[in-house]
Amino acid sequence: MTSQLKVIHICHTDIVGGASRAAYRIHQCLIDSNIDSEMWVNQSISDDFTVQPPKNKFGQFLQPLKIKIIGKLTTLFLKTKNPVKHSPAVLNSNWVSKINHSDADIVHLHWICNEMLSIRDISRIKKPIVWTLHDMWAFCGAEHYTEENRWREGYEKNNQPAFESGFDINRWTWKRKYKQWKDPMHIVCPSHWLAGCASDSLLMKKWPIEVVSHPLNTEVWKPFPKNSARELFNLPKNVPLVLFGAEKGRANYRKGFDLLLKALRILGHESEMGDLELVVFGQTTPREQKNIEYPINYMGHLHDDVSLSILYSAADVMVVPSRQEAYGQTASEAQACGIPVIAFDNTGLVDLVEHLVTGYLVKSFDVNDLAEGIKWVLSEEVHQDLSKNARKKIVEKTSVKDVAKRYLNIYKKASS
Repeated sequence: MTSQLKVIHICHTDIVGGASRAAYRIHQCLIDSNIDSEMWVNQSISDDFTVQPPKNKFGQFLQPLKIKIIGKLTTLFLKTKNPVKHSPAVLNSNWVSKINHSDADIVHLHWICNEMLSIRDISRIKKPIVWTLHDMWAFCGAEHYTEENRWREGYEKNNQPAFESGFDINRWTWKRKYKQWKDPMHIVCPSHWLAGCASDSLLMKKWPIEVVSHPLNTEVWKPFPKNSARELFNLPKNVPLVLFGAEKGRANYRKGFDLLLKALRILGHESEMGDLELVVFGQTTPREQKNIEYPINYMGHLHDDVSLSILYSAADVMVVPSRQEAYGQTASEAQACGIPVIAFDNTGLVDLVEHLVTGYLVKSFDVNDLAEGIKWVLSEEVHQDLSKNARKKIVEKTSVKDVAKRYLNIYKKASS
């Protein structure tokens, strides 16, 4: 596949966090398909010459300061029980001038918060925009995820939730989006759930929206011999291992670690599940550990694909108990390594996990059903078939060539 189009991806960083890793994989899949692609970031970790951080040293110094100041002000003015990140996106940047003076045919936005681009900055981009959403922020207020419906109705004075007080930063942020973003952008969502939310939103309901899965190189993400994988990570060889992974680990409320612990406590009362162990990546061993019936192995932070694929292969099942998830890359990565996945039957994970075929979809937030799902997936009668099906599904769904072809068609629509 060849193309004369030049694409510049804009994202806060390249390989730190799920959204950035997804953006980087999209960028790489375009390069692999001979599409001219660059990635511009505030912070580069990958040491990839196609990824460009700011060359201005003062700008590099200023960026963390901007994040800290706006973060402090946000928590000062908004009192909310919604624990997710809030981004008002208020400070203008130098990125817009660089973008507009570039030779890019398409500007591909990804996760551009942490004051990388302001809401006004986005409206000042003079090139065709394709925007891959990695959470709900683009059509919400300042929140990145919410269970409220203000994004459907519009953020009005009379519909601020009772659990919020102080200055309504979410309404102020949404109003600026509604005022500034007059020209529809081409929106891409990795799941049908997120696309449905965007389509139902007051802000984006008339915008072009398509669903494209995130690509995954299944030549890298593939099964590794289980005993060897466990030996490399010093994990026990003869017990069932349940894997959980999330940035900030158990501290990330949205990722549902508390729900997994409740399910494990239920299983702890069943004699046939007595030798199970939990493996957690995305955090180191905490100072205070939860008291549950099973040992917990904390693996810390793993950033390279090979280490992660080996760790997935060491497990028997991956549990992704997120309350909300735009896509769920840990679910796709685990299945690529032949590991069945258990998740709730809501939001973006429904696109990845096929109930009783590649894993188990649990009734939303039902910890008893979650416990039953873990027990069922670990049973010898079904586990081998689930593993084969999981690998097959992800190989077909995340094909690098297919994803690149889909994006090329979207770029052509955006630039016509």
